[in-house]
Amino acid sequence: MARAHSSSSRIIAFVAMTLVSSAAASPLDDTLGPAPREEGGRFMNFAGAMPEVDASVTLPFFVRRVASSFAEIPSALDRVPNDGAWLRENATHSEPTVTWIGHATLLVQMGHLTFLTDPIWSDRASPVSFAGPKRIVEPGVAIGDLPPIDFVVVSHNHYDHLDLPSLVTLSERDPNTRFYVPLENGDLLRENGIDNVEELDWGQHAEHEGVRVYCLPAQHWSKRGIGDDRQALWSSWAVVGAERKFFFAGDTGYFDGFTRIAKALGPFDLAAVPIGAYEPTEMMKASHMNPEEAVQAAIDLRARAAVAMHYGTFKLSDEPLDEPATRFKNAASEGALGNEAAWLLQIGETRAF
Repeated sequence: MARAHSSSSRIIAFVAMTLVSSAAASPLDDTLGPAPREEGGRFMNFAGAMPEVDASVTLPFFVRRVASSFAEIPSALDRVPNDGAWLRENATHSEPTVTWIGHATLLVQMGHLTFLTDPIWSDRASPVSFAGPKRIVEPGVAIGDLPPIDFVVVSHNHYDHLDLPSLVTLSERDPNTRFYVPLENGDLLRENGIDNVEELDWGQHAEHEGVRVYCLPAQHWSKRGIGDDRQALWSSWAVVGAERKFFFAGDTGYFDGFTRIAKALGPFDLAAVPIGAYEPTEMMKASHMNPEEAVQAAIDLRARAAVAMHYGTFKLSDEPLDEPATRFKNAASEGALGNEAAWLLQIGETRAF
């Protein structure tokens, strides 16, 4: 599949980025990496081990999740038609835009490149097709209607973020698509026929046709099967180009890493922040942000605008589906971020940044 921009334009963009973006050209603060590990090799957060949660909280929670996976749940999100035509055209000139596909899946166009974050088009965020969290609202753009995808970033291996069927489809659709993943996630993709993979540790970056793709800390964890807790790394990501800087938080609790990331790479033109999956607090607080924390994260990142994600697409936790958006806008309006800078996109909506 032909790329929509020339080699000369990529060279010009890279030179401009080097001259304009001195923060990106400088080495990152060593507090941003590498990711710490236990003696046995399992990855850790900078803050140490996650707090243990009593079974009196976790067991009822999982019972509720099983029940909700078979329930018919009405959507709390609006969806706008998007056949991808404008996005395919925009790939030829690349007005900086973001399109919400759903959950943590965003299609971003900037620097004459098109990339995806945590792509999931599957009906369930689960290893099986008959159980697990069910998609409540259809993806904003059909996977076959996408423009050519230059690269994909994956934050971690939980099923709602690393969706193998979607990744395989994207790879088969265009073998030139590059997949950036945190350490120890590459083998899973290669075992499923995806060879164009690069693994990065926190603080490392890759050069991709005129932008820098940074793997950065997040406060979370990983698990995909029995006994593999924290064997693969989790991360946030930044994409830094000559004219725009984009930050993708992935899945994370609130932590002081946002301030450190801003010091090294900010300010950001747009930060994608997760606002859902925060109840029950005893389980979720260390590894998921609530809407107020997401607003503060955007402020810490010195983001010009923050786009909300990771809510409303799957029923992953106990809070009402319509609550995160309301709380996010209220917190932004009452604080330094401001109402206009707090973006709640409709599924399928494209907005320039």
